[in-house]
Amino acid sequence: GILALARAERQGIRVDIEYCKRKSKHLSRKIKHLEKQLEKTKLYRLWNHVYGTKANIHSNHQLARILYKSMKIEPIKTTESGEGATDEETLRRLDVEGLDLILKIRKASKLKSTYLDAFMREQCDGYIHPSFNLHTVRTYRSSSADPNFQNIPKRDKEAMKICRQALYPRPGHLLLEADFSALEVMISACYHKDPTMLKYLEDKNSDMHLDMAKQIFMLDEMDKKNPVHYTLRQGAKNGFVFPQFYGDYYANNAHSLCEWAKLPQGKWKDNMGIELPEGNHISAHLRKNGIKSFEQFTEHIKKVEDDFWNRRFKVYNNWRKKWVDQYRKKGYLKMLTGFTCSGIMRRNEIINYPIQGTAFHCLLFTFIRLDEIMIKEKWNTRLIGQIHDDIVLDVCPNELDHVRQTVLRIVKEELPKAWGWIIIPLEVDIEEYAVDGAWVK
Repeated sequence: GILALARAERQGIRVDIEYCKRKSKHLSRKIKHLEKQLEKTKLYRLWNHVYGTKANIHSNHQLARILYKSMKIEPIKTTESGEGATDEETLRRLDVEGLDLILKIRKASKLKSTYLDAFMREQCDGYIHPSFNLHTVRTYRSSSADPNFQNIPKRDKEAMKICRQALYPRPGHLLLEADFSALEVMISACYHKDPTMLKYLEDKNSDMHLDMAKQIFMLDEMDKKNPVHYTLRQGAKNGFVFPQFYGDYYANNAHSLCEWAKLPQGKWKDNMGIELPEGNHISAHLRKNGIKSFEQFTEHIKKVEDDFWNRRFKVYNNWRKKWVDQYRKKGYLKMLTGFTCSGIMRRNEIINYPIQGTAFHCLLFTFIRLDEIMIKEKWNTRLIGQIHDDIVLDVCPNELDHVRQTVLRIVKEELPKAWGWIIIPLEVDIEEYAVDGAWVK
């Protein structure tokens, strides 16, 4: 793995230096404009009064003190140390003038310094050569540095476009991503073997996230092709299902779900939240079903959580309990790929670390095999990087079909043959970009 990643590192990724310079200057002007707007707000005046010349709008510690001590706002969410949270999701929920400007300033600053400026600083002859490491992450996943190729934004589409617009294949080539779909969910099923989960993963006509959206928002019928229903499904997926799998709990989930449904805290009226296809608002629909406030909705999500683990995924839940007990007795855990997780771990880490590490090893197996075949068959195509569940290649157009078929063969045939514990077919989505085009669509 180290050797395969080293060859990808040596290959490098072409970067558009002129674009980085232009965009960096544009972001600098944008930041100054936003800072002038922020200086006019009550929040900034209070911040400046408390900290004076030491005021730093990028400091979460200072921001927490201003919001929760000086302004005496009740925290929506707390950190492990008990302080009020200042993550992006929490700040968006707080109705405080100026917080939106702080989030915009932080985003623009990060895009400029962490990505574009880093590309320019680290480039050599128009190429960046990110380092890829296999010895720094406790879960046995990889890491990247100088610049951090794995930290390029993906969920924020605007940020992703700004960063990826700077990256190109070699002249005459195209970039290709092989993305393992729901890899960690599939690997978790190889551990717990929950029959309900296996059915969801094997039956392409089933939809776990849509079923959860129906239960959460109390809807009998949903069609994810409908934009509103699709939004609620995404809310169930990202605001409940995945957070639950990773150890979150119902109170935080209720906040996230209301963000997706655009519902406020407090009591609800009939004209609140997103509008359903039938013409009424989500608040009116929930009120009709006996949920008339955020507090009642939170209690509803508590019941959904109980049903989720004690009925729907009962076998998965029993595995989690046994897995934690096993760690507490032995002090370590054996992964399906033979590696050992040990040391002090919280409950969520005990459950998630082996799944994350095993999932990455499936990707690393694929990366190594691609590297071996590439060398043996003397491809003009090159592996150039790896981002969590993605493998990125710089592809020669006349080798495209062969590269695509090779990736699919390794994932669907070689991996299950090598590791018999893979009890469910792994999926990989392959996305191609334009010849001589940037890493965006």
